Amino acid sequence: MLILVRHAMPLIDPAVAPEHWQLSDLGRTAAVSLVSVLPADATLVSSAEPKAVQTLSPAGLVTPDPRFNEVHRDEPFSDNFRVARRSYVEGVDHPGWEPRAEVVQRFDDGIAFYAGRPLVIASHGMAMTLWLTARLGLPDPGAFWAALRFPDAHLIDLDARKVTRL
Repeated sequence: MLILVRHAMPLIDPAVAPEHWQLSDLGRTAAVSLVSVLPADATLVSSAEPKAVQTLSPAGLVTPDPRFNEVHRDEPFSDNFRVARRSYVEGVDHPGWEPRAEVVQRFDDGIAFYAGRPLVIASHGMAMTLWLTARLGLPDPGAFWAALRFPDAHLIDLDARKVTRL
């Protein structure tokens, strides 16, 4: 069993790099509510970014693993970040952004490392979308990414190639 979770809402601070953002008060409340849809016996793993660790922390002990970090990128803080991110998950290359194949490979490596047990992974919108597109063939990666909530949990059935929002 594999559940992918997009982290809860962070406290956005343009003076702080996004990979260091903490959860907002709203995000912390949502993280507590998320526990009700997660299996109690699952191994909890997250990206190494605080907002992802904090999203799963109410459910138990979380193992941070940088293989589930968000896409590494040179991205200035701006109001039109959604346009660049959506085009990236749809296949457009941006200078200074981690190649999509590398994101998928590190995600694959992380999932293989924890195989054989119920697994919940808290990660990030673009990284999750790229991996799901590569492994399940999402028909519209941009729409999937744009529809992700903070937080958002999805049950992944690799054999059936199916994603089910929890």
